[in-house]
Amino acid sequence: MASFLRARQAGIQNDLSAGIAPGSFNPDEQSRHGINSQISCLAYDPTQSLLAVGTTSSQYGPAQISVFGARRVVRTFSSPSHSTARPAATGIGSGTGGGICYKHLAFVANRLVSLDSHNELAVWDLAVPGGTRQQVGKMTYGRVTCVATDPGLDWVFVGVQNGGEVWAYDLDRGRPAAGFRLPNFWKQRGDPRGLAVAGGGSLGGMGIGVVSLQLHPRDIGKLLIGYTRGAVVYSFKQGAATGFFEYVVPKGAPGGDGIGVERERRPAVVQAVWHPTGTFVLTAHEDGSLVVWDPKDGRVVAARTVYNTRVNEPGGKAGKPTPLRPFGKITWCCKQNPDDTALLIAGGQAEDEPQKGLTFLELGPTPTYATSSWEVLTNHFEGKRRLTLPIPPGAAVADYCLVPRSSPFFDGAQDPIAVLVMLTSGEVITMSFPSGYPISPTNMLHPSMSFVHPFVQKIAVSTMSREKWLGLVETRSQGDPILLGGAPAAKRRKPGWDFRNIIQVAHADSTIRVWDVGYDDEIENPTQLQVDVARALDRFEDVNVTALAMADATGELAAGTRTGEVVIYRWGSNRNHGRDATKPLDPNPGGLTDISSRAEPSLKEGLQPLVLYEMMQGPISVVTVSDVGFVGVGSEGGFFSVIDLRGPSIIFQASVLDFVKEEKRSSFLKSHSSKGPATKEFPTVVEFGVLTLEGDSYSSIACFVGTNLGHVATFKILPSGKSYTAQLAGVAKCGGDKVVAISPLNADNGQPASATGYAVAGLREGKQVNGVLVAVTQTEIRVFKPATAKGASKSFDDELCDAARVTEIPRHGAALVAVFGDRTTRAYSLPGLKEIGRATLPMLDPSRTISTVISHTGDVFGWTGPSEIAVLPVWGMGKALQPSEDTLINPDMVLPPRPTISNLQWISGTQYVSPTDLDLLIGGENRPPSKRMMDAAAAERGMAGTGAGYGGAGGARAGAAGQEGWGDYLTRQLNERTQKLTVVDDAMNSLQDASQGWADGVNNYVKKQKKDLLLGAVKKSFF
Repeated sequence: MASFLRARQAGIQNDLSAGIAPGSFNPDEQSRHGINSQISCLAYDPTQSLLAVGTTSSQYGPAQISVFGARRVVRTFSSPSHSTARPAATGIGSGTGGGICYKHLAFVANRLVSLDSHNELAVWDLAVPGGTRQQVGKMTYGRVTCVATDPGLDWVFVGVQNGGEVWAYDLDRGRPAAGFRLPNFWKQRGDPRGLAVAGGGSLGGMGIGVVSLQLHPRDIGKLLIGYTRGAVVYSFKQGAATGFFEYVVPKGAPGGDGIGVERERRPAVVQAVWHPTGTFVLTAHEDGSLVVWDPKDGRVVAARTVYNTRVNEPGGKAGKPTPLRPFGKITWCCKQNPDDTALLIAGGQAEDEPQKGLTFLELGPTPTYATSSWEVLTNHFEGKRRLTLPIPPGAAVADYCLVPRSSPFFDGAQDPIAVLVMLTSGEVITMSFPSGYPISPTNMLHPSMSFVHPFVQKIAVSTMSREKWLGLVETRSQGDPILLGGAPAAKRRKPGWDFRNIIQVAHADSTIRVWDVGYDDEIENPTQLQVDVARALDRFEDVNVTALAMADATGELAAGTRTGEVVIYRWGSNRNHGRDATKPLDPNPGGLTDISSRAEPSLKEGLQPLVLYEMMQGPISVVTVSDVGFVGVGSEGGFFSVIDLRGPSIIFQASVLDFVKEEKRSSFLKSHSSKGPATKEFPTVVEFGVLTLEGDSYSSIACFVGTNLGHVATFKILPSGKSYTAQLAGVAKCGGDKVVAISPLNADNGQPASATGYAVAGLREGKQVNGVLVAVTQTEIRVFKPATAKGASKSFDDELCDAARVTEIPRHGAALVAVFGDRTTRAYSLPGLKEIGRATLPMLDPSRTISTVISHTGDVFGWTGPSEIAVLPVWGMGKALQPSEDTLINPDMVLPPRPTISNLQWISGTQYVSPTDLDLLIGGENRPPSKRMMDAAAAERGMAGTGAGYGGAGGARAGAAGQEGWGDYLTRQLNERTQKLTVVDDAMNSLQDASQGWADGVNNYVKKQKKDLLLGAVKKSFF
């Protein structure tokens, strides 16, 4: 009966929701976009062109790994044990507290290796389809401090803090390497000074832990181990430590930070890295020193800081003590030529350094070691230049990830083209390398990465026709995308719905990105559009977007700022493409300014800045762009304006107080609640429509303005010469709370009574639209005939409504969908306002439900955390979020050969150790071969069978190998390699003997010639 009475009161004869079947309101979780929690680590695979992102567990979700590729490709990995972990109470990578965060990620062939703060090493198979068992191995160690991997090896080396031991994990077998454990070589060194800590005290034997591990970039037979007191080079072939490096700052030398000059110091090591060719070793210390070593004899080649050189020499310029930031990460980079190197350093800067960021020390081509003097080598490390790759003010670098052009080797630092920098705030920035120029993630990275690049301030959603969106592809001068790998799962376009949900995302750097969210179907145009509001304002500070909207039909975009400006964009070509034609423009408060000259030079075709409206009446609270050229703008200062883009011109501008009269509140409750300071009234919702207003015999363009105090004002927009005018038609009171939604509706068929080009064209023919207005406040719904009819209403007694929208189900009808502060969504019939259904949305962040957006198609866009949204179609089947079926691994993209030792290194005595040799040395003879090992062995047998020196015997041996067991085969392989190395050693000895014999013969010949010459002179004197 109540529904019938409301229909009569609203003046709607038809049940607009009659075709909606019971049970239709059952929200699905279609997709998520963004990063679920704070980022803790990054990894990049240049072979497959994929990016892995690890996060920290929090109240917003468990720690997880997301692997991103091109064209919206993404797969998410999460350990089952993480879903029950408590949120982390500390920072990134701290490893303390009850929460979990991923501390390290590394791509190894088709696998991803992860280490979390609970010391669990996990291996994920990236080649298996989504939804299948993806974790193929895991192992929990003691307190893990570092991990070393190589893209071409089946081993993970794990360093632990307690005891300082190094373990190996077999990726192919999914278990620890049996019998392999490297002891604490620094403890075994027997140096009692190694147990002392800076400032006194004693660590004890267990206190010397491993701080870093790195395989030799060319010779995988050597492992560089960084301990807290020094560094060690370990030889797998010899099974022993072959070099020790301990940095001692003598008395009188400034050292890194200039503290304690009056005494000898031994600053602790924080990281040890190889030179890209293995010619030198670098150790970084807690006092800010960077020390370069000669690994052949263990001598210090150079010692410096980020700023000064020769800091280990007494008598130098000590200066005053300078506290330095601790080193976070150091990478020894190289160009395509591994001898042309540079250092990329996070940390080491002075605490009072005005420009924070990464430090780039360019060293240049490395001098030839064999022919260079010691002074030349020392001077080389003074560097050619020092650059700072800047980061935003107030931020600090937490980690970074280089993006190499093609090679996955050299610790991922050969010929890098970009660097992804993770800040302590959880945001990520991308910079060109080594110039440090900011790179926009638009069409370079996955859209989800843009949610932290930087954080998002505001979102809006438009429902655009498919044909229109397919035509909006911007042309911009831009480099190749960073992510090219993977392939999206095959999907078909959603049938029966020829519209796309287009999201507009405003970021903290005033950049707005526009892209198609999709319906879990094929996204035919996956590209993004981008506009830069700061450039349009010609002001790059204090630019915060507070409101934005995009027209469904025309694609015109408007963005409002906190300082009271509105920038309007329109699709077009940039006549100044390739050059900066920005002109200084005079301020124009309250007026419109042409800003077309402020187009981005790199944008040839796209959304170009059109006009700037300097409202300057407080932060912009709402902006709406109609499909017929009108823009409505409201500010928190209590002003409202209507802009006609045909001029452009401002056709209406007034204070809300000028057209809204405060009504007396009759109820005792409302009278009681109204006590206290007066609240300033300002617009919160603006909508345009075409319908017949109350008392009119014709339809007209109307603008509806809802305020924060529950008023809904209706304006008629009428032609006036070549322009239009806006006249107030009336004001309706819808309770006393904020208006959250206004929807003009055709009362005859339930279609939106929006101001479209088709509807406005019908006005010339005298067509009328019998429309009503559905206004939703925080406490009630009201359906009435505008401008002032009372209509029908329904109150919300339990919770406040945060978002609402009249949604359409094709061929079934329309209904009102609302989201409430208790994280529930409800649907109401029209016009009866009967509750069709309700559902809980537990994934939403309760503190951000007020920022929820509902599309015309019935999709709820709600925040699940600070940087992630969930897309929830309410007219669904109750499906949970389905795992991605995207493909990550391209089998045609093979790993390039690993760099190996040079001929000069081989002649000088370095023994070559192949990956197969390393498998034997670590795994032992009884370890069954891995697939990679079998392929390598087959290649070696093939080379042996066709080698000129082997003849038919090679084929016979290959045939015999096919009949023997794996243990016998591996034993024979090891023996043959040992014999070959012995033969080479014998050959070198023979060459040395022959060379010595030749030298002796030359000496004897020279002596004989001298003797003959002397005798000849004597004979000549006598005869």
